[in-house]
Amino acid sequence: MSWDEQQPPWGGKQNPGPEDFIAALIRKIKETFDPDAAGGQRGGNGNGGKKTASGAGGGKLMLVIAALVAFAFINASFFTIEPGQQGVVLRFGKFSRIASPGLNFKIPMVDQMIKVDVKTVRKEEFGFRTRKAARRSQFAKRGYEAESLMLTGDKNVIDVEWIVQYRIKDPVDYLFRVGDVPEAVRDLSEKVMRRIIGNMDFDYVLGNRDVLASAMSRELQRDLDSYRSGVDVVKVQLQDVNPPDAVKPAFNEVNEADQDMKRLVNEAEETYNRQIPKARGTAKQRIQEAQGYAVERINKARGDTVRFLDIYKEYRLAKDVTRKRMYLETMQKVMPRIKEIYIMDKDQRSILPLLNLNQPRANSAAAR
Repeated sequence: MSWDEQQPPWGGKQNPGPEDFIAALIRKIKETFDPDAAGGQRGGNGNGGKKTASGAGGGKLMLVIAALVAFAFINASFFTIEPGQQGVVLRFGKFSRIASPGLNFKIPMVDQMIKVDVKTVRKEEFGFRTRKAARRSQFAKRGYEAESLMLTGDKNVIDVEWIVQYRIKDPVDYLFRVGDVPEAVRDLSEKVMRRIIGNMDFDYVLGNRDVLASAMSRELQRDLDSYRSGVDVVKVQLQDVNPPDAVKPAFNEVNEADQDMKRLVNEAEETYNRQIPKARGTAKQRIQEAQGYAVERINKARGDTVRFLDIYKEYRLAKDVTRKRMYLETMQKVMPRIKEIYIMDKDQRSILPLLNLNQPRANSAAAR
């Protein structure tokens, strides 16, 4: 059967694909084992006809074998890369190219293809392991203390649990540069974390998880790039940062004492902020009152001085008139405040009370 028999009935030639070749191969096999299906006619009878059939049968068997070999060759020549994957094609064991998602071609027995998942985010856990991932995940921490216990810069022991998430960014480096990339990620992560925490104080590590995770991510990526591991650090997440279980009670007591100290300091600052401005305001008020009193007394003294000098000037001009005027003015101020007035004679022999005309009502009430 020729390729022309496989052309579409509407005319025009097209290049046969693997599907067309397989369909033709199936038809060939059917014709080999069922000659009547092809509508062929055998000519002649007797031995001559048997020899012809025997020779034809051997030729057909070789054709079937060749077709199977060709099918296996074609089947081995094409491969499919799924989305999120990349194929690394090796030719005679040496890197040749990277195959993108979709249908790709390779030379059988010459090219070798390795599929690498570049989309999935992988993770490594330190200080614990996830036993069951669910809405309420279950974790195991026993036996992993060697990974999580570290020494801080002020020589205190701290328990750090963290997760490193990474993704493959270069499949060639991932496959051939480092023998065991997950183990390299674990070793470098632990090394970087211990170095960073070794340069920080205990209290700083407890209160700055974000800073620690950011520094860890940057330095880990730098080290992985230097090894050409072909991975990209997606995220470093600190799960738990606590003192070891053996010292947790003492640590809690220290925290309580520290909280009490901060509370007392805050209360003292509150009292200071309330009393000191009040005292300053009172002191300023007293100072201003004293200054006002001083100004008042000085002005009054100056006024009395000026008044006295004016009176003295008039007194020098008319002593008798001024003296009597001063006497009358003084009595005019004093008399209204006196309730009872007595007149005494020159020799002080008798006392004559002066009729009090300023209190008529009181006298009338006493008379009744």
